Amino acid sequence: MNTVETPPAERRKRRNGSHPPPPEPDEPHHTAQEWQPGPPATGTDLLRALFKAMRPRQWLKNGLLFVAPVAALHISNRDQMGRVVAAFVVFCLVSSAIYLINDLVDIEADRTHPKKRFRPLASGRLPVVVAQVVAVLLLGVLIPIALFLGVTYTFGALVIAYVVNSLLYDYFFKHIVLVDLFSLSAGFVLRVLAGAVVIGVSISPWLYLVTLLGALFIAVNKRRHELLLLEHGAGKHRPILEEYSPELLDQLTSALTAGLIIAYSLYTWQGETVSRKNNLMMATIPFAIFAIFRYLYLIFQKDEGGAPEELLTRDKWLIGCVLLWGLAAVIILYYFANTVINL
Repeated sequence: MNTVETPPAERRKRRNGSHPPPPEPDEPHHTAQEWQPGPPATGTDLLRALFKAMRPRQWLKNGLLFVAPVAALHISNRDQMGRVVAAFVVFCLVSSAIYLINDLVDIEADRTHPKKRFRPLASGRLPVVVAQVVAVLLLGVLIPIALFLGVTYTFGALVIAYVVNSLLYDYFFKHIVLVDLFSLSAGFVLRVLAGAVVIGVSISPWLYLVTLLGALFIAVNKRRHELLLLEHGAGKHRPILEEYSPELLDQLTSALTAGLIIAYSLYTWQGETVSRKNNLMMATIPFAIFAIFRYLYLIFQKDEGGAPEELLTRDKWLIGCVLLWGLAAVIILYYFANTVINL
């Protein structure tokens, strides 16, 4: 299908919060509300629709469970890393159950969205009853498993906290300005904490702060993308967007960008698990700053930001930067851990 690229001038108007006036009442204007769902899928098409509704691309977020074990130098312990891998699988399936519930709650709103209306539930390809049954089964099986997976019950408690926070977001928090951003961010923080407690290691307060600020940074720009994409129909799809403006979200982005860079820099210098005998992790600061700047470029110049996980798998500069950062971090942590060198 051929698409018409948005002119640069129009993109600048959107980024600055300047939108064209809505069409006059007597002007023909086709809206997403006119779109109707199709028939349900059957057979293998139904399985494909279910798998897509479980959003496997979002599983990339669960890679945060590996952050604390790697930073704590436990990557060579097969037993502990096996436990982390199992925790990763649990979080992937639990989060998929939450995504099914989220799509069930938002099914009517998604049908008015120019992109989300093609999701399996909103499009009608995945029957509602199938999504309901699969979500209940996943949570009913995985929560008991989580309670016995960690060295203590703490991992299971964090999984339950993740589910509770997600459900509260679906039904309450996403309707409260600013609270919705912190609720979204909590899911990222809980993942990092879960990766630590599943093998019984401590987490640096600086790592906690970096995770929180990074999650808020992503959440704020996700809201910004929705606001500019939907323009005058934003409030109809997600009423809370009426409480935000591009100017407010840009101010929050600026504050979070500064805070995130400072917090990460201090983490590489003072974090308990990264500065035992040297401060070589400070060498990874340029990679972190470039990744943040690249993400800002994609948000403000390319109107991206609605799906961060897609940027991490599509933008070659961001992918390269993250890989280089990871390689540098592993080399410093595992090959120079006992070397007394200070930058």
